[in-house]
Amino acid sequence: QVSELVQFLLVKDQKKIPIKRADMLKNVIREYRDAYSEIVNKAGRILLEVFGLQLVEIDTKRHIYILINNLPRAEGQYLCKDKEKEKMGLLLAILSFIFMKGNSVKDSALWEFLHLLRVYPGKQHNVFGDVRKLVTEEFVRQKYLETTPIPLTDPPEFKFQWGPRAEKETSKKDVLNFVAKIQGKDPTFWASQYSEARATS
Repeated sequence: QVSELVQFLLVKDQKKIPIKRADMLKNVIREYRDAYSEIVNKAGRILLEVFGLQLVEIDTKRHIYILINNLPRAEGQYLCKDKEKEKMGLLLAILSFIFMKGNSVKDSALWEFLHLLRVYPGKQHNVFGDVRKLVTEEFVRQKYLETTPIPLTDPPEFKFQWGPRAEKETSKKDVLNFVAKIQGKDPTFWASQYSEARATS
């Protein structure tokens, strides 16, 4: 059961889809549900020791888990396959933008920011495909980003914030260092972000 669960979790993780306890019970653990925590703990140990992945419960009410990369990473670099690298680069730029703007941005501001990067929502991009879909559906489903509707807006507007996977896989300090490197400035140049990054790292 343990090795079957490890394989199940690795397959799910390739798409970065959060994993529900109900799915683990239904697809893998089945009649061994009494030993659920033991099986999950053992699988978690194997994932950590062999693959450097940490199994983390991000929602204790609904029992939703994700795997996060526990291997040391260079600032602002993710260990991932090449075609995923570009997506992660775009994601890092989005996370940086959200953090520098006070941890929450309107969708219109985010689209304007992407325009500056020559990435246009609504247009097919040769690496990212449908950019709007990537940002509002894929990154949200993977729990990198969260969207909240802004009340009383017509047409409806949303705000974007960091999701729980982003909080676990990177840090505000990494993101600030990334921005500082791009802009050729010292991280202390942004005083409020710098103190927040220090407080949360």
